[in-house]
Amino acid sequence: MRRPSAQPDDPRPMSWLPKSPRARRRLWVVAAAAPVLVLAVGLSLWAMQDNVTFFFSPSEVTVEKAPAGRGVRLGGLVEAGSVRRDGAGTVMFSITDNAASTPGVYHGDLPDLFREGQGIVAQGAFGEDRAFHATQVLAKHDETYMPREVADRLKEKGEWRPESGARASSPRGDSAQASL
Repeated sequence: MRRPSAQPDDPRPMSWLPKSPRARRRLWVVAAAAPVLVLAVGLSLWAMQDNVTFFFSPSEVTVEKAPAGRGVRLGGLVEAGSVRRDGAGTVMFSITDNAASTPGVYHGDLPDLFREGQGIVAQGAFGEDRAFHATQVLAKHDETYMPREVADRLKEKGEWRPESGARASSPRGDSAQASL
């Protein structure tokens, strides 16, 4: 493409660089900084991929979504009649969302509010046997506590019926009245 000029036979092609030296300098600075910025963002995201913990309910868990050994959070209700304790401090239980149930194992002291029918969020990984091996079990607030993620998933399925005064906690720690 030719640059428009007074004389049609001008052999100089049109330049993509700006004419102003200041604008040309700015273009070179942006051109040099852009790859550095892209590299920094890419390395940051790559480094954080191991720190991402996905949340699932028992009916959403599949081998593809939560392979054995990958750290996840599993939330739901402790299934009635499923809590068994051995003498070595190991607790076996099942987590349910009233659509599916997943067996869980935890070694250590459980929160005081852990009981059948209680909403919990357990962090851990699935074993080769597809049992959930929890490293941390969260059940806090008062006896009407329901983790926000668990309440939302149960509400989506139409399964959660809060008792009078049940509250779902937000990630900030404040409580909001939950109702269907």
